[in-house]
Amino acid sequence: MTFDEAKKVLDEADQLVSETEVKSAIERVAGEITARLKDANPVVICIMNGGLIFTGRLLPQLLFPLQVDYVHATRYGHEINGANLNWTVRPQFDLKGRTVLLLDDILDEGVTLAAIAEYCRQQGAAEVLMAALVEKLHLRKVTPGMRADFSGIEVGDRFLFGYGLDYKGYWRNAPGIYAVKGL
Repeated sequence: MTFDEAKKVLDEADQLVSETEVKSAIERVAGEITARLKDANPVVICIMNGGLIFTGRLLPQLLFPLQVDYVHATRYGHEINGANLNWTVRPQFDLKGRTVLLLDDILDEGVTLAAIAEYCRQQGAAEVLMAALVEKLHLRKVTPGMRADFSGIEVGDRFLFGYGLDYKGYWRNAPGIYAVKGL
């Protein structure tokens, strides 16, 4: 994708959720997470790169002791679909007996989140919870009925970008949630 093509994608996209609405959703999720985990001593794991903006906006609102880590595992790279999970960075903290909260930009089919959650369980995590900024509503989940424990925004089944979600490596920085025209 060229720079000009990337600019055109945003120009033609449908904004589904404004930046103000995204910030409000993150604030609500922070309250829900605080209520559930304030006494749990959790390890909060950002799933890179998509979870970066969500994590950065969420963490300052979690006013309780926690440890932060990150993983980098992807199925996509700069493509719009993919099958194999590729690990670049695994969790650095000892997860044995800990509550783990995974933070990601989107729960779509859930393949990546499910694989990372299973890895954390294999490392001895006592509990693994998932928080997604965006959750797509469709029936193609890796596990029927799969849902995030904490979900900011629910949207229909379109190809999204913005606020951490990318389109072919671009527009993670878009201020809101957008749908690619025609996808």
